[in-house]
Amino acid sequence: MTHNPPGPGNRPPIDDLNALREGPHAFFLQVARTYGPIVRYPVGPLAVYLVTGPDGVKHVLQDNHKNYCKDTFQYNLLSTITGKGLLTSDGDHWRRQRRLAQPAFQKGRVAGFAPMIVGATENMLDHWGEHAGRGEAIDVAAEMMHVALQVVGKAMFSAEIGDQADELATATLTVLDHIIGRARTFGVVPEWLPTPGNRAHRRALGVLDRAVYATIEERRKSLRSLEPAAARDVHTLEELAAQDGETRKAFDDLLALLMAATDEGTAEAAPGSEVQQRGMTDRQLRDESMTMLIAGHETVASALAWTWDLLARNAGAEARLHEELDGELGGRAPAAEDLPRLRYTDMVFQEAMRLYPPAWLITRKALDEDEIGGYTIPKGALVVTSPYVTQRMPDLWPEPDAFRPERFSPEESAGRHRYAFYPFGGGPRMCIGSGFAAVEAGLIIATVAQRYTLRLAAGHPVVVESGVTLRPKHGLKMQLQPR
Repeated sequence: MTHNPPGPGNRPPIDDLNALREGPHAFFLQVARTYGPIVRYPVGPLAVYLVTGPDGVKHVLQDNHKNYCKDTFQYNLLSTITGKGLLTSDGDHWRRQRRLAQPAFQKGRVAGFAPMIVGATENMLDHWGEHAGRGEAIDVAAEMMHVALQVVGKAMFSAEIGDQADELATATLTVLDHIIGRARTFGVVPEWLPTPGNRAHRRALGVLDRAVYATIEERRKSLRSLEPAAARDVHTLEELAAQDGETRKAFDDLLALLMAATDEGTAEAAPGSEVQQRGMTDRQLRDESMTMLIAGHETVASALAWTWDLLARNAGAEARLHEELDGELGGRAPAAEDLPRLRYTDMVFQEAMRLYPPAWLITRKALDEDEIGGYTIPKGALVVTSPYVTQRMPDLWPEPDAFRPERFSPEESAGRHRYAFYPFGGGPRMCIGSGFAAVEAGLIIATVAQRYTLRLAAGHPVVVESGVTLRPKHGLKMQLQPR
């Protein structure tokens, strides 16, 4: 017989609610360690079902994913920024968009961005040399935001972000902080009120919208200059490879491929007529571009910032990383074909994402009543899974708070539950950019760590802020030591 999961009852202590508002990542971890892998916890008028055991997570994200939609407060707030992009959409619309976008993230195409990623990182390091020479500390969290923004701008739009980096990075953090503020106050302040926060949010969203729409228009103009037949024939990577050099160059970014992508499966046609292929409207392109602009740089940047913090605190892991890079690369720039041999470099990044997964919270709404682990999940319930919590559970990860990249060696990974580690989500809704993020992070870590050792600036506080992602609340001031 099924029954309610354990939890604090219907009236949790006020101190708990304050802790939830101020530090939800730590609060959810405490709740899971207190009550177990499935918890019912009342928050205001709602009952939140926190599911953190790997079997339960697998059930929600994979086995019975059709029963769990994204019509939640979290994703509805995000959609005020990203619209109906892949991150927030559901149902047939999501499936069509995913089909159209998938070819742009194929492995071979992602590897082709490697020289650009390394080049952007080396440009950043040249700038670091000025600070290192003067003994100045830099905000590594901000630097990771900038280089990740350069990478996504070039890969997504074939655009040099350059002087726009500061403005776009600031706008991104402003809109994300705004929706987190609304989440923590349950949206009690209407968006239409001219409060300072609402005005700042609208200005920042305008900055992002203008940048995205201008880029879409620019790419449309460049594609119109192609021979019509050539442009019409590019719908897959194979068709792109068959074109001449000018056409291939014109489609050398994700946005152009999304513009060219068509979908026969959902097109409508009269009986006996040819099926009309449909592509994305400008609004759909805007939503997907905004999703990739924000999710494609802020998430990777946060994970990389924590990587440098953790390496600075763990000399043994840092020394082993340097040993691998020196042995495999010998001082030269890394390339995509080096990544399979840079196994410890990859383990370092995975362990950083275990401890500080950028997408630390995943929410779903139950469309119908369900059962997880013998407990009833009622129709309409808010179901929360958290990679941050699952990836710090002691029964899954001995010494869960310790930084030990060796956990991801083949020997230690053997037999590990697929959903003991899911920083990119799982099931059909797994992040489409996970492969891109792995390549980008591996190349940036390898490039930076060959030239610099980073040390935390004396007295700089490192505090976890749980917003849309987990990031250092006060930035990450670090001293640069040339290797």
